[in-house]
Amino acid sequence: PVLRAPEEYRLQIIYTQIDRDAQNRPVFTDFSYHLSPDLYFYPASTVKMPAAFLALEKLNRLGLDKFTPMYTDSLQGISAAVTADSSAPDLQPSVAHYIKKIFLVSDNDAFNRLYEFIGQEEFNQGLWEKGYSSAEIRHRLSVPLSAEANRTTNAIRFEKDGKLLYHQPVRKSSIQFGLRHEKVGKAHMVNGRLVEGPFDFSAKNLIVLADLHNILKSIIFPESVTSGQAFRLTGEDYRFLYRYMSQQPTETTHPAYDSTEFHRNYVKYLFGGADKAVQIPAGVRIFNKPGWAYGFLTDVAYIVDFDHGVEFLLSASLYANKDGVIGDDKYDFETIGRPFLKELGRLIYEAELQRTRKYKPDLQRYKVTYEKEQQP
Repeated sequence: PVLRAPEEYRLQIIYTQIDRDAQNRPVFTDFSYHLSPDLYFYPASTVKMPAAFLALEKLNRLGLDKFTPMYTDSLQGISAAVTADSSAPDLQPSVAHYIKKIFLVSDNDAFNRLYEFIGQEEFNQGLWEKGYSSAEIRHRLSVPLSAEANRTTNAIRFEKDGKLLYHQPVRKSSIQFGLRHEKVGKAHMVNGRLVEGPFDFSAKNLIVLADLHNILKSIIFPESVTSGQAFRLTGEDYRFLYRYMSQQPTETTHPAYDSTEFHRNYVKYLFGGADKAVQIPAGVRIFNKPGWAYGFLTDVAYIVDFDHGVEFLLSASLYANKDGVIGDDKYDFETIGRPFLKELGRLIYEAELQRTRKYKPDLQRYKVTYEKEQQP
């Protein structure tokens, strides 16, 4: 049904074939379907991906370690203080543990803490300077705050063994975002009441699919981007990211997730369909970040099959909301969105299995150890 009416479902797809030369250097061939930078989709949790990369980059700039305890002060009427994390092995909040929770289960609070550490102004400028000009990361997630409140970010300190290593005061972004006019849907909910007319997304986060696709590509293939585009990360940062972008909640010790809700495919939409019953082939790993909210469903993924020497990048976004009402939490994720992304990933994977490659890729850099053995 989605391919029969791509406009209705606001469908956008980017698929990148990857071939290797004799030195194992990647050569990319991009394909797109209904891709349009002017077609708005709400990026939801996909914005957590660049947040993780920018937070690591900032730590490196400050000479700090991602495992160092990070304490967040409260901001009255905006967000509470964070001085402990019961889900961490040492009970301490840290950038490393927040990133882990972001990729394992798409934790909203973890994103908000990184948003506050990076700061709204630095978040946007960091992406713009790398060439991702579409980005407008305006707000925290899942907490209804004013634009003014979202411009303001908490004081933060890094401490280790009782010693203060870095203190960041309260900051206020000076960015003035331009006027936008994105409206979607037929009706929307306001304080439990149905209001006729589309929902206004003009003050919501924005980033186009091509930018998300290329941000992921720059992490999976850091040598393929210019120094200006690259995130300033260490080799250990990349190994850390590869682990938690591909690890499943069921393979994780801290946090100890309830596998009935946070099953192996919980955040694996392309190919996995976010479906507990889907069996992904044993040699396949998916390095990705999805987002789902307001009827929009997006996934940005690097999919690799170590057993068959297959690799490709695939990103897709669609709007699954047949009744056109935004904010009623009655979306068609399970019946339309997830099945479509599952099939799209499977079809591309099967085509890739049949595709002839002159040189078999050496994919060793993406093989990582996980906290627990893969669960059946």
